[in-house]
Amino acid sequence: MYLTLQSYIKSIENEKPKIDEKRRTKLTAIAEYIREKRDSGSPARLTFICTHNSRRSHLCQIWAAVMAEHLGVNEIETYSGGTEATAFNPRAVAAIERAGFKVQGMNGENPRYNVFFDEDKEPLVCFSKTFDDDYNPQEHFAAVMTCTDADENCPFIPGAEKRFSIPYVDPKESDGTAREKETYDERCRQIAVEMYNLISQV
Repeated sequence: MYLTLQSYIKSIENEKPKIDEKRRTKLTAIAEYIREKRDSGSPARLTFICTHNSRRSHLCQIWAAVMAEHLGVNEIETYSGGTEATAFNPRAVAAIERAGFKVQGMNGENPRYNVFFDEDKEPLVCFSKTFDDDYNPQEHFAAVMTCTDADENCPFIPGAEKRFSIPYVDPKESDGTAREKETYDERCRQIAVEMYNLISQV
């Protein structure tokens, strides 16, 4: 794993950031699902869902995968999707680059990005898509709702055997402001912290 990324994760481990009890309970429930799937001999597939699959759901997909790698939890597959497809927002891409990832992407309205965390590992492929896109699992997965809009507007996720809700404030609210970079970095770190907490419970 890249040294910059290792240092970022180490800072999370050392700080032991506080997560309020309500959110910790939700993360523990997802960890229990992962353990149940592992004990049954099946991979735990987590599809993180927000409205546009442009910011929060991608950050969750990426950090959950990396924390699983970092903590040696091999039975997890992570995906993301939205209620509609747009594009992986460049501001969110920049935030993960500042955290230590290396990103390669192609131009276009909805580019596919290769997100690298280790020279010797395959990259995560990230692009905006609906949650039921063929790239994502169609059954035997848990839907993890990362925004209240998607949670409220999608009362039913076909194929999901479990559903969890851990909404995050959309960093989009800071777009075009003086706090844009800071807000994206804060949300990136919050999600990294919570995915570390989640995976460490498995």
